[in-house]
Amino acid sequence: MVVTRFAPSPTGYLHVGGARTALFCWLMARHHNGRMILRIEDTDQKRNTPTAAKQVQDDLRWLGIEWDEGPEVGGPNGPYAQSERLDIYKKYMDKLLAEGKAYYCFDTPEELKAMRDQAEKAKKSLIYRAPAVLPTEADAQKAREEGRPVTVRFAMPDKDMVITDVVRDECTFKRDELSDFIIQKSDGFPTYHFACVVDDELMEITHIIRGQEHLMNTPWHVAMQESLGFKTPVYVHMSVTMSETGGKLSKRERPKALKNIIKQTGDIDLDALTAAAGIDAEEMSRFLKGKAVPDMPVIDKMAGYLGISLPEINVVDFMKSGYLPETMVNFLALLGWNPGGDREIMTTDELIECFDISRFAKSNSLFDRKKLLSFNTEHIRMLSPEKLLFHFKNYLKIVNSVVLCDDDKLLARLVRINEGARTLADIERKCRFLFADDDDLDYDMKSVKKVLLKKDGLAMLGLVGETLKGLGELSPASIEKCLRGLAEEKEVGLGKVAQPLRVGICGNTVSPPIFDSVDMLGMDRTLNRIEITLKKFGD
Repeated sequence: MVVTRFAPSPTGYLHVGGARTALFCWLMARHHNGRMILRIEDTDQKRNTPTAAKQVQDDLRWLGIEWDEGPEVGGPNGPYAQSERLDIYKKYMDKLLAEGKAYYCFDTPEELKAMRDQAEKAKKSLIYRAPAVLPTEADAQKAREEGRPVTVRFAMPDKDMVITDVVRDECTFKRDELSDFIIQKSDGFPTYHFACVVDDELMEITHIIRGQEHLMNTPWHVAMQESLGFKTPVYVHMSVTMSETGGKLSKRERPKALKNIIKQTGDIDLDALTAAAGIDAEEMSRFLKGKAVPDMPVIDKMAGYLGISLPEINVVDFMKSGYLPETMVNFLALLGWNPGGDREIMTTDELIECFDISRFAKSNSLFDRKKLLSFNTEHIRMLSPEKLLFHFKNYLKIVNSVVLCDDDKLLARLVRINEGARTLADIERKCRFLFADDDDLDYDMKSVKKVLLKKDGLAMLGLVGETLKGLGELSPASIEKCLRGLAEEKEVGLGKVAQPLRVGICGNTVSPPIFDSVDMLGMDRTLNRIEITLKKFGD
């Protein structure tokens, strides 16, 4: 049976790169009627964020990626958080130490730095080797008592390591380039390298799909597998996804964009921004100097305070921008993988059916945001009205929108009349006017100046109001007939009538169809808003 795993570290939100890895692991398992395991690699106690593991699970479920074993699901191979598996790791750590395949080290940070500096002067990388006589447990205990850090390193075998990878084919790593590496930190926790090798064996993982950046770790992992008598899974190292701004798509794009905006805008009150972010002045200073990156919620708070949009990079960012999960799955699946033929817009079921790991590309892929937006427009068009309403309501909850209400009939109509919308956010923005108080309408001043304050726009708005007063039955059809009749009478295009009305009752030139807008707002509120607008901007 095919068994894959997605093993994130709970250090923040789920990045789209991680979501892409999870997706391919899931597609592989589903295509072969296998299992996907979710494993939380939380051995880095300094970087773990308490809520991150839950956020990752929520993000995966939003995408429709359900795991067969793991947190909140259970299974025969638990526990599924590495911090709860320390006794398991100790058994294999002791085995390696007893067989001389791993050894204790007592180097201080200063001593390690001196080694690195010496290697750098020789224009070489630091290659750590085991001493002729390996330290004993008694030596390790003595070092602990002296206050020295005690770690455990794996002794790399004296041979070149040849790795077989589905994407990269056969890769050879020379012995003189492979350093002994730490498998247990001074705090007693295993490193990622050791814990994942043990877990992959015990959880019977058959295929490991991960990013190309992990290829350099693979000789270490295979060497440990051989030393422990473990099986070697099939490795698939995916190509890099590049950002449109150049370089690898990175979770640092949002902080970098924010920092550039702050530096380029000279009149920002940094004290107020710091308070809004909930950090202190020193943290702000370190961020602006590029010495530290705050957690993503802090970045979001600063962006919200400044009223700016940052590039989406985490799954939750795309969720809040109004993208559909079906879109994200479709788009991410085509980053570095080809389904064959000229297919692009695909359902999840279609992706599962045709998934084949031999179709991964060696070349890097581009995270094309324009293409993503085009995909989302198409998926909004493709979804059933019921499914689209479900996603719209979920989106309104996520962003805590004023549009959220219990009237499913109204919300369904809002979705329906906004045919051609690119995102759920577009629909929400166009419909806010319905839920605002008449005397608290948010006017877009560019629209006001362009439509109402030029070429008798206000006069036309007043005339539209007088004409609507004489309308009997209220419906989109009757409103359309009324407005078209006025346009014919004044010998102008319909836009010359509809646009002043749209700005007058919606606050801008972007709204649902004007006939539906008036119908949903109602005649009393429509006439009231026209009167308020005329008073506000008239002489």
